[in-house]
Amino acid sequence: MAGPERPPPPRDSVEWEGRSLLKALVKKSALRGEQVHVLGCEVSEEEFREGFDSNINSRLVYHDLFRDPLSWSKPGKALPGGPLEALRALDKRTVSGPATIALDSLSWLLHHLPCPTLCQTLHALSRQDSCPGDTPPGEQVRVLGLLHEELHGPGPLGALSSLAQTEVTLSGMMGQASAQILCRRPRQRPTHQTQWFSILPDFSLELQAEPPLESQPRSDPHTPSVDPTTHLTFNLHLSKKEREAKDSLTLPFQFSSEKQQALLRPGLGQATSHIFYEPDAYDDLDQEDPDDDLDV
Repeated sequence: MAGPERPPPPRDSVEWEGRSLLKALVKKSALRGEQVHVLGCEVSEEEFREGFDSNINSRLVYHDLFRDPLSWSKPGKALPGGPLEALRALDKRTVSGPATIALDSLSWLLHHLPCPTLCQTLHALSRQDSCPGDTPPGEQVRVLGLLHEELHGPGPLGALSSLAQTEVTLSGMMGQASAQILCRRPRQRPTHQTQWFSILPDFSLELQAEPPLESQPRSDPHTPSVDPTTHLTFNLHLSKKEREAKDSLTLPFQFSSEKQQALLRPGLGQATSHIFYEPDAYDDLDQEDPDDDLDV
């Protein structure tokens, strides 16, 4: 028997947005005949449904938190717990059968809910408390959560990462998107995989074995190499004449034997110095008690 699905959070960035991938995964779940519940927080329902055909839209149940997240316009229909109660209510609205819950996005929920509360709710939402044999294969709940990685610190990212069975981090090169996939399975070592893909206008996911050749950077053999030391205001190398002058220079702190003899044995005609000391009345010359003058 297969166990419950843990929430796989696609992580996006400013350069590589993840909502298109989330919508592509939602479409695949709908085509499999699963119940699909979408908790929309960042975009309107019309914007999220845009691009889906009528068959896909008819299978989506959209729970709108974008227009009125705190239910101010309709206080009579407000949920007591706000976003938290809306998140918990998704589990109650799924009937028997496989279901997919899409959260758009986890970042919005993290800004409105404490991280421990959100993690506990996600844990219960994916039904991870049940034993592997308690959840029939036809009643699995798959949770998809979009996460804007650049908006959060390592603490929330690590907490959500510990819940996820699959993590998808988006990146790319030369306009071609790629997904760094980290899969965790019970009693197995984590696996890493890089998958190149493209998303069609109807949000169909097209996988590619490797990036197209035209998107890979090519080096032009006719391009002249640029010397990085051309416009420096100082020299990195010494000429032969400059090196000889450097080697022949005697530094002030280097004492040669001739210089030592000249300092220790002054020649004729050179002035000598002497120090004359006359003891003062308060000088203490008693070597047995040198601190005798101190009033201790």
